Amino acid sequence: MTTTAIRYRYIKQTVFFGLVRLSAFILALALGGILAYIIVHGISALSWEFVTQPPREAMTKGGIMPAIVGTFYLTVGAIAVGLPLGIVSAVYLTEYARQGPVIRVIRIGINCLAGVPSVVFGLFGLGFFVVMLKFGSSILAGSLTLGFLILPTIIGASEEALKSVPQTFREASLALGVSKWQTILRIVLPTALPGILTGSILGLGRAAGETAPIMFTAAAFFTAKLPTSVFDEVMALPYHIYVLATAGTNIEETRPLQYGTVLVLILLVLGIDLVAILIRATIRRRKKW
Repeated sequence: MTTTAIRYRYIKQTVFFGLVRLSAFILALALGGILAYIIVHGISALSWEFVTQPPREAMTKGGIMPAIVGTFYLTVGAIAVGLPLGIVSAVYLTEYARQGPVIRVIRIGINCLAGVPSVVFGLFGLGFFVVMLKFGSSILAGSLTLGFLILPTIIGASEEALKSVPQTFREASLALGVSKWQTILRIVLPTALPGILTGSILGLGRAAGETAPIMFTAAAFFTAKLPTSVFDEVMALPYHIYVLATAGTNIEETRPLQYGTVLVLILLVLGIDLVAILIRATIRRRKKW
């Protein structure tokens, strides 16, 4: 290769990596700008009363405690539904299913579901869980709907995590006389668990921030009491933000509350994600190979 060709390749590589760095910088700058804007406009609303008291005076004053609790219940419920179903589905598709046209069609369907607008899941939850199964507008109906919403994300991440486990691990276990099911349960799944948790973290963020699904299945316009049953409807931070910004009274007067609620939602999602990340990091340190 001539010196000119080497220099030309080096220039192309430098330009390409420069564009990649510029793109990353622009994305980080945009994200930082959004977060800074929310913090500047919402920090004034944060107080002990704001996070521990229910709304009052037509939601123009008071706090958002019922919405925080409702969002937490719905998010945990969604993961409780989506994570087991997602892992079982991924295990079947990766370890048991005979690869062929049918499995390819199933995978295409899963990828298509990942791109379906959330309002479609909301209408599905309304028709199936709320009306047909008669769960009503409740935590149960909302959690099931959100669980199905994040299911494609968890299946995709779990499949990739299972595929990343070296085949020699399976072969060594089977060579020792361990059954296939025990190999998957005791060798494959623990090794793939950090990757599976990565998909769960992505699902957590989406479940906590969705408005359309819970609008039809779980969210109440206003309720001052905390839920006592999975069949109770609840306030939720995404829907509460929507109400304050579009359907509430004195919208301009509640603007600080809107930004404050957005800030609390971001902090709640970050807190839940941080716990999941710490669990993943702990498992990854123990499972080094």
